[in-house]
Amino acid sequence: MDFITKLSNWLGNTRNVAAKAAHTMSPKRRRTWIIVAVAAVAVGVALYFILRKEPAATVMPTVEVEDVTTDNINIYGEYVGRIRAQQFVEIHARVEGYLERMLFKEGSFIEKGQTLFVIDPRVYKAHVNKARAQLNKARAQALKAERDLERIRPLYEKNAASQLDLDNAVAAYESASAEVTVCEADLTQAELILGYTQVSSPISGYISERVADIGTLVGPSSGKSLLATVVKSDTMRVDFSMTALDYLRSKSRNVNLGGQDSTRKWDSYVNITLADGSVYPYKGLVDFADPQVDPKTGTFSVRAEMPNPDRSLLPGEFTRVKVLLDVREDAVKVPSKAIEIEKGGSFIYVVRPDSVVERRFVETGPEVGNSIIVERGLAKGEKIVVEGYHKLSHGTKVNPVAAPADEPQATDTETNTAD
Repeated sequence: MDFITKLSNWLGNTRNVAAKAAHTMSPKRRRTWIIVAVAAVAVGVALYFILRKEPAATVMPTVEVEDVTTDNINIYGEYVGRIRAQQFVEIHARVEGYLERMLFKEGSFIEKGQTLFVIDPRVYKAHVNKARAQLNKARAQALKAERDLERIRPLYEKNAASQLDLDNAVAAYESASAEVTVCEADLTQAELILGYTQVSSPISGYISERVADIGTLVGPSSGKSLLATVVKSDTMRVDFSMTALDYLRSKSRNVNLGGQDSTRKWDSYVNITLADGSVYPYKGLVDFADPQVDPKTGTFSVRAEMPNPDRSLLPGEFTRVKVLLDVREDAVKVPSKAIEIEKGGSFIYVVRPDSVVERRFVETGPEVGNSIIVERGLAKGEKIVVEGYHKLSHGTKVNPVAAPADEPQATDTETNTAD
């Protein structure tokens, strides 16, 4: 029995004793007892109010809150890509003959126009000499026909030669002139074919090992015309496929893949990951998107150009491609853990200025790392509950405290839309 209970019992007993004494005592003593009883009761009441327990205070739940902010959010897609050279040229023998010399080091860098192979030229030099002799003979005949015509024409004007003689002289001259033209063409062709015996590179780049050995009979009809390949590798191309859904999403955001848009502040660039898991230090730009979808796969081809000054990228290797598909400017981004999802949709608890929480439904967008973009329902500057919302209901008054700062994150935030 606590002190308050004992005090109440004592006051009750005191009242009963005073009542009984009032019937047996004289009026004077009765007043004295009444005064004493009233004083005792007053003291007891005072002690009751002084010593009584305070009612338990209502405890408000403590929650962690964050301010709603906006930021420019990069929207990425990830795909599997394959690297190929910007130019990949096969070096073929255009004339037949035995391969005499190789004038390069396999795997080295070669310049455009540099001589790579020499095919036995003796037969083709003979053709050139023959064509040149034929040309000289035709020129001599043309010169004779021209002189004959110059002699016949004055005679004809003086009626010393017939019309037939003049016609024969004109025909002989024109035929000889035509023969000269034919022989000049034959000589040009023979010299051109002779030039093919020195096989040169049409581009600058790195050359492969030779395919044909020295002394091999090479040429179009010999079945062995390929001599080597040259790769221009200072710029590489990355080919990958995107789905038709990606295309529709890009169009809905007014993004034309493969095209340049001067109204945008950004271009659709590409990052790739190498075989060892490291990120390639250079970025490329998407420069082509196929205008049609492959009906067999439901995808369309996209191409990007990547600088390759250090020859880190090799043609034929596969890589993971990350493409910037869109930049959402001034987007509202909230932690994923603050979003509750139920059958009716997604909602979040917003703390009003009077510390009362409001259960508010929101429209969510792409997921960005550990955050989600909120399309509608939140405004910059509002406070949202990020921890402790499981014990809340609409209209609950809370004790909001600031959530601890997150670890510093990379500048580029991203989301994968390829799935």
